[in-house]
Formats: sequence, structure tokens, C-alpha cells
Amino acid sequence: MAGAAQAGPGARALRPGERIPPHSEDAERAVLGCALQDAARILDLCIERQITVESFYVQTHQALFETMLALHSARKPVDLVTVVDRLRENQQLDGVGGEEELARLIDGTPTTAHADYYIQLVYDNHLMRRIIDAARLVTEDVYKGEQEAESLLGTAEEAFYALSEQRVSTDRTFGNLIEDEMKEVEKLISEKKGITGLSTGFMHIDEMLLGMQNSDLIVLAARPSMGKTSLALNIAENVALGARHQTPVPVAVFSLEMSGESLVRRMICCHAGVPSQDLSRGKVNQEAHGKLIAAADILRSAPIYLDDTAGLEALDLRARARRLKRKYGIRFIVVDYLQLMNFSKFSQEGRQRETAAISQALKGMAKELKVPVLVLSQLSRAPETRDSKSAVPKLSDLRDSGAIEQDADVVMLLRRPSRYKQDQHADDTRLAVLDIAKHRNGPVGEIHLDFDESFTRFSNRFDGIDPEEG
Repeated sequence: MAGAAQAGPGARALRPGERIPPHSEDAERAVLGCALQDAARILDLCIERQITVESFYVQTHQALFETMLALHSARKPVDLVTVVDRLRENQQLDGVGGEEELARLIDGTPTTAHADYYIQLVYDNHLMRRIIDAARLVTEDVYKGEQEAESLLGTAEEAFYALSEQRVSTDRTFGNLIEDEMKEVEKLISEKKGITGLSTGFMHIDEMLLGMQNSDLIVLAARPSMGKTSLALNIAENVALGARHQTPVPVAVFSLEMSGESLVRRMICCHAGVPSQDLSRGKVNQEAHGKLIAAADILRSAPIYLDDTAGLEALDLRARARRLKRKYGIRFIVVDYLQLMNFSKFSQEGRQRETAAISQALKGMAKELKVPVLVLSQLSRAPETRDSKSAVPKLSDLRDSGAIEQDADVVMLLRRPSRYKQDQHADDTRLAVLDIAKHRNGPVGEIHLDFDESFTRFSNRFDGIDPEEG
């Protein structure tokens, strides 16, 4: 029953020299026969296994399954009588072989006990046909010679990744979307968690963003030496270790600036509360040594996957993230930082156009992988040249391209007032101000954090207010 079968009377006509695509008419008939006998269970099972009209190779089988699905979706009974009536109404009954053909489907399927097996065969053959189609399209693009090799590789990987994720192209009605969303609404009301995305580990950031949402591009921008890499690593660690009572999830960190060894040392020292300068000088006492060992033991089990390849191409980074998602189930991505990335396809059009393309690629990656992506970005010198005493950054200070602001769902601007002598809070060396300057789906405003420079560690700041459990 498995494998390619001979093309039957309802199969698509083949072009000269074309091979018969993988399919099994017997398995398709068995699925339809089972559905006519136990529609509620079998059709729900088909929907769950992502069986669509296109999953059937034989055209008459497509028409039959489409009719059954329409009845099932309308919450009407699906059996020999109702299916025949609907086909007759649509003037399709003769085209599928008449009432006798439906009776033969039932007679040819004496039991529905093996429906799982038949459905899997139909799914597998459909998947193989889609693999052939994807490969054919990629091959045609290669022979056209209109795209660069790296671009073609990215397109091919994206096409096959979509298949591996079982993303069957189906139309969802607005009613389906409403129904799915109301289930999520009820879940939020019953669980009362307060956040809907991944926790950053920082209470006030979570309150503003309600957590980092899937498919969101989050930009963290600052002038050099403000601590943006430290904050990003703190958030990555919190996500990987399960801060604020959330389940730990795998994290990918792409470091285009610092080496993996430097990042790991920074994270160990930060977690242990031991100044990295002391470690570099070898001035570590027995207590600090114990803290470093304990921190290493905790971080060793953290599901953090680090890639420190310098000067990554946008398409290469996206391909690597795709592989990490497939292999490790990555749920959060950090990129440090945007201006160190390249997109050679647009490099001849100027850095501003290239940066815009990189920004769009990162947003596309967030949507494709359905994970929040935190991207670090440099700010221009504009905040330091303005008359303002505090050098407060603005969205317009995002370096190289306004497209970053357009593509981002959230933009966070980090500054440390103690770095500017004229700032009214210059004496507060621990204060860090995180300005949520753009939030596509929520409020904006400033958040105060504490920053311990010796440990490169950010923490919640409560300004005398009793902290909630966090």
C-alpha cells in the first residue's frame, strides 16, 4: 500500500516523461471509507495530523474529502446520505463516481481500527510530494542564475525548514482566529500570570512588555559602554534558567563582537558576584573561588547555545538560527550586535540600505521561527551633541537606518546618567535608565534598573517601594 501507485482515473494527467509522484490510492480510499463510518473521530484525527484536501493525490478523493470537511466544519452529520446529498447539490456526484462509489469505499473498509495507519500513509506521501515541489522550485531558481549562491541556500533551507515544521498551508477564517484567541484569553484569566511572553527576569520590564512575545523583534540600543551586552546576557541567562518561576527554555546567543570565551567568563563572574578584573589579576580568595565554581555548575546546565562567528551574513545567521531551532528547540535569540552584521547582496547600495535589509531579515527570522529576537544596536553620537544636559537618546538616534525603528516591535534605549557629569542623577552610579521608546502593542515609558559595574550585573530597582515577589 505504501509508495507510488499507478495513476487511477481520478489522478492528475502526467506530462510526457514525467514520473508518477508518490501516492497511495488504496490508503486514500481507506481514509475516506473510515471517515464515512466514523466521521467525528476520523475527521478530527485528520485535522490534527494536518491532512488537507491537497493531501489526497486523486482528484475525486480531493472532492470527497473537501465535502466531508465542509459538513464537519458546519457541525453537520457526515455519512453516506449527507455526503451524497451535498455532492448532488454541488453537481459533483457523477464526477466522483456516483453513490455506488461511496458505497464501495465503505464496503472496502471493514474496520476503522487502522485509520491512524492510513492517515499516516496519506500524510507521508503528501509530504514527499511537497519535498519534490520545493526541490523543483529551488532547482529552477538555481538554473535561472538570478540570485547569489548564499541567497539560494537560504531560500532552500527556509523551504525545507517549513516542511520539517509541518507547516501545511491552510486558510484560517477570521472565526477560527477569534476562537483560538478566546481560548488564550480564558487561559490568561484562569492562570493570572501577569505576563504572556517570556520573562526577562526584570519585574518592571515584564510589567511594561508583559514578557517578550513570540515573533517580536526587540531592539536594545545604546551608546558604547552603557552595558547593553551585559543587560542582554542577563536576560538570556534569566530565560535559560527560568527566572520569575518560568520554565527554563533554550536560548541562542550570536556574539559578533566578543569571543565565546570572553562571554562565558563574563557570565560566570556576573552570576558568582566576583569582579572579572579581580579574576584577571588572579586576586581571588577562597570564598570567591567557591562562588565561581558554584556559578559554573549552575550555568553548565543552562540551555544556552553560543555562536561567536564574526561578521555573519544576515542569511547565514538566519540559517544557523533555523538549525538551532530544529535541533534544540530554541525559544529566544540574542544578536550582539546589528551593525556588525553584513548583507553582501545590498552592500553596494550603501550602508543604510544594507542595514535596512539586515533589519528586515531579523524581523523575518522572528516571524519564521516564532520566537522573540533581542537585537543589540548602536546609537549615533547625536545624544552627546544635543544641548540636553542628560544626553537622553531618541528613536531617531538609531544608527544607520530608520528601518530599524520601523521593523522593531519594541525599542529599548539604555543610558546610565552617571556617565554624564551634567545629568541631575550623575551622582547615582548604580542607576541605569531603560526607556521603552517604542512598543507596538503596549505602553511606553522609562524603567529604572540597578547596575553593578564591577559584576556587570543588572537587577531590579525599587526606589524605596516594597518589591513584589520577582
